[in-house]
Amino acid sequence: MSDRERGWSEVPVIRTWQLATGAAVVGLALSAGVVTAAGPWDSGQRKAERQWAASQDRTGGGHHGRSASPPPVSPPVSPLAPAPAPSAAGVLSALGTQAVPPAGAGPLAAALRPLLNVPALGTVQTASVVDTATGEQLYGSGAGEAMTPASTVKIATAAAVLSALGPDHRIATTVMAAPGADLKAGTRQIVLVGGGDPTLTARKPGKRGTPASGASLPALADDTARALKGRGIAEVTLAYDTSLYSGPEYHPIGAGNDNIARITPLMADEGRLDDSDAGVAPRTGDPAGDAARAFAGMLRERGIRTTGDPAPGKPAATAKPLAKSLSAPLSALVERMLTNSDNDIAEALARQTALAAGEPASFEGARKAVAAELRELGMDTKRTRFADGSGLNRDDKVSAAFLTGLLVRAADPARPQLRPVLTGLPVAGFTGTLSKRYGDGSPVGGLVRAKTGTLNGVNTLAGTVVDANGRLLAFAFMASGTLGKDAAESALDRLASAVTGVP
Repeated sequence: MSDRERGWSEVPVIRTWQLATGAAVVGLALSAGVVTAAGPWDSGQRKAERQWAASQDRTGGGHHGRSASPPPVSPPVSPLAPAPAPSAAGVLSALGTQAVPPAGAGPLAAALRPLLNVPALGTVQTASVVDTATGEQLYGSGAGEAMTPASTVKIATAAAVLSALGPDHRIATTVMAAPGADLKAGTRQIVLVGGGDPTLTARKPGKRGTPASGASLPALADDTARALKGRGIAEVTLAYDTSLYSGPEYHPIGAGNDNIARITPLMADEGRLDDSDAGVAPRTGDPAGDAARAFAGMLRERGIRTTGDPAPGKPAATAKPLAKSLSAPLSALVERMLTNSDNDIAEALARQTALAAGEPASFEGARKAVAAELRELGMDTKRTRFADGSGLNRDDKVSAAFLTGLLVRAADPARPQLRPVLTGLPVAGFTGTLSKRYGDGSPVGGLVRAKTGTLNGVNTLAGTVVDANGRLLAFAFMASGTLGKDAAESALDRLASAVTGVP
């Protein structure tokens, strides 16, 4: 039986009463420091969160202490895109100062210990809870023991790529062609070059599952056809280039697994054969070829004939970009990866980290690059292993303390480039892989933000909460040898709820 990672393609309607309750609890303690914690970047999710928070503030708090200068402009958020995480305005504001003295570990340990040592969490359970403002470990149980993290390893992938390339970096998909005169007189070959963007979409604007912003194959076809017609060309030969990646194209879990597509730098809609945009789905066996064939059809629709079927190839040494399509910023890709636990994006971002480090864009190159980048962030990687970027590989090894250490760095006001690690975390009861956990009656819905991890016999949860004293705490709970997914997830949810201190 294949390992399966949970995912959800639908985001439920936000429950207003839960948001109001969560915002009231958080807002009373955390009204200062939002600007520092939010950082200078402004991806679609962060902008939506700030707008939501402002709408709850009757004092016109959209500025939150900002100057009168207008905020950076972000692409509009489509109503068809997954709903952004509705974090309360002050979720990050405890980072700069501490409103109350740190509490001792005693009460927290008393609350967590009986919830951790339960049969539902299997044979081995570890835990770490840290105050993000001070780095103080408030509770630990086997916190330094390296275990299989499942999809919580995506926190490491996210931190590494953001540190290596920055939140504003975009991934290009390019059409290359010979210079003008040569193209008109020669073979008239154009090459679709994959840059490693798994979010490139072949769907028409407005279709369900189409991202609000980012790389669009139809838009790239528009630009390509326009450029060709401008040169008087109406017929071309189309090739496609996937040479950016090296090493195995299939994840070790095997071909034909619905959790992840064949790993290639050129694909459209993650190779999905349905209209989903998250979770498991049947995948094509030839994502690059399918993307190239779809692109050829789009060119024909725009008056450019293509001779023969697209075939693998490389652009000539003298080739120049004819047209280019850019992904959404890395901040948005990281948020989407974490919220939906997207394995395809995770593997792509691990390879982008490898490319930034000058390593081969392969599993092995990504392993080396991710570890090296995290060491640059001050993390001790001696007992870790990053066998993949997604967490589907059981050879991944990190500790609960390692995960909370990454979350503390993501919350550091001096590292605003890492903030999407926090804003991408699913929100309990509202978004992504936590949308159907923490039911309607949960008092902590909206207060827990956490990355889930699920493999057969492995269940993990790592994220942040705001406790009753207004502190932002990072937590990680890891369990192996679990026998039932539902029971293990409920036990993990009770642990995270207990960290909030909300009765």
